[in-house]
Amino acid sequence: DKTVSLRKDLSEMHEWITQAEEEYLERDFEYKTPDELQKAVEELKRAKEEALQKEVKVKLITDSVNSFISKAPPAAHEALKKELDVLITSYQQLCSRLNGKWKTLEEVWACWRELLSYLDAENKWLNEIELKLKATENVQGGAEEISESLDSLERLMRHPEDNRNQIRELAQTLTDGGIMDELINEKLERFNTRWEELQQEAVRRQKSLEQSIQSAQETDKTLRLIQESLAAIDKQLTAYAADRVDAAQVPQEAQ
Repeated sequence: DKTVSLRKDLSEMHEWITQAEEEYLERDFEYKTPDELQKAVEELKRAKEEALQKEVKVKLITDSVNSFISKAPPAAHEALKKELDVLITSYQQLCSRLNGKWKTLEEVWACWRELLSYLDAENKWLNEIELKLKATENVQGGAEEISESLDSLERLMRHPEDNRNQIRELAQTLTDGGIMDELINEKLERFNTRWEELQQEAVRRQKSLEQSIQSAQETDKTLRLIQESLAAIDKQLTAYAADRVDAAQVPQEAQ
């Protein structure tokens, strides 16, 4: 009987839709690791593609029902037409919901990758600060050399807050949705602790270098005064020697 065959096709399609809804839309997903999130994105993509492939079967069922209806008396096709309409609506809703959920997870995955990118960039900057702090630990030389070290450290510290703000916002977006909250909070705590420690150390080093510059400038000034004094004495003694003046005949400081 053609009606029985058509109802069987409609029923099988309904069962597949219900199963897909239970498997991909009604099941609670937990994304605690990047692997779980990536796997979910791939699963939703396959489910979305599989649903689209079922469009051919839905069209065949639709054509078969409409062909049967066109030849059967109205009493025989009213129930079938209603079942077909329900099937088409359910199928379209399934495709729309699967596509929507897949896009959402794609955006979440992109958000996670972006967060990692910003963390990587900021950690590279922190690595540079660490190296700079080590390089300025025991600066040798006079005020000019120390001043150059201070300038290079200050230039490095003039780093925009944009990346750190992005990290906060991206992390907040993900954890608000319960996405890898433990992992993200752990990464953020480690990053923020390191950031704060290096900032504080950099401020201490800047003050230390400023004090070193002041000390070096005072030392340079003292040495310059001594050199000027020695030059004057040397000039005076040279004049005494040229005049063959005896040491006992000159002032005590010259002696």
